[in-house]
Amino acid sequence: MTTAGTTLVIGATGTTGSRTAAQLTAAGHRVKAATRGATPVAGAEPVAFDWYGPGTHAAALDGVDRVYLIPPLGESDPAAIMLPFLRQARAAGVRRAVLLSSSAIPEGGPAVGSVHRALPGLFDQWAVLRPSWFMQNFTGAHAHSQSIRDEGTIWTATGAGRVGFIDAEDIAAVAVRALTDEHAPDTDLVLTGPEALSYDDIATTLTEVTGRPVTHRRLPYEQMRDRLAAHLPMEFAAILAGMDRAIAEGAEDRTTDTVQRLTGRPPRTFRALLERETRLGAIGAASRQGVSETASSPDPGRRE
Repeated sequence: MTTAGTTLVIGATGTTGSRTAAQLTAAGHRVKAATRGATPVAGAEPVAFDWYGPGTHAAALDGVDRVYLIPPLGESDPAAIMLPFLRQARAAGVRRAVLLSSSAIPEGGPAVGSVHRALPGLFDQWAVLRPSWFMQNFTGAHAHSQSIRDEGTIWTATGAGRVGFIDAEDIAAVAVRALTDEHAPDTDLVLTGPEALSYDDIATTLTEVTGRPVTHRRLPYEQMRDRLAAHLPMEFAAILAGMDRAIAEGAEDRTTDTVQRLTGRPPRTFRALLERETRLGAIGAASRQGVSETASSPDPGRRE
């Protein structure tokens, strides 16, 4: 059983935000699609929203009783930005909040971990989605997909470590259940795909499915941090490179049954996603369209 209401989807043109908005509207739910430019989103009411523009917040929250939260991209201390908004949301009548975090960041951990810790004290109905790295990091507008297209190379400090990569469509499917089921999860949910793969495995599968040679180049932590710092603040680059190092040490070598339990179907494999995207021409299209946002890696190179 699901509940009626209006959901504010922050980052509604992002990797998970767009899919969450689309799945909500397809199921008949009302959606306010929040983006900085109030970009039109099919089936939803567009609304301007900027984490750093408090003047946009009241209008975005008007008439909303639940919210899908994408943290501000590249912000090393998102709690300072998000918590005032969440208090305002509660006062405005929002009763359920679903936060996109990362499998790599526990409650009370760095970055969005402090928002995770605060959420149960702000809302009676809540969930924190902690997905593993996105499969779309290799097909969309993420730095990995760009280096694959430009160089045929994936650069990481993950060594032979394995990750339970997940399709963003599966994350969105769980988000929809967390937002609309009669009872909220009221917990954090670690989301993975059906198998743990190394970046060497990813490169091999990309080569086999696309027919283009792709290799994985292993870098030490310091070189990966500096490579990321060419495009990101050093503090955030260090966090991301540290996540790679944690992968090398086995922190992400796991799979969970959360997608199956909450949606009633198994999560998609990486090979199946690549075959679908290749049929649709989506991999080539990403190269032509350029970068529009993050794709979590948790990257939060991750995550919209």
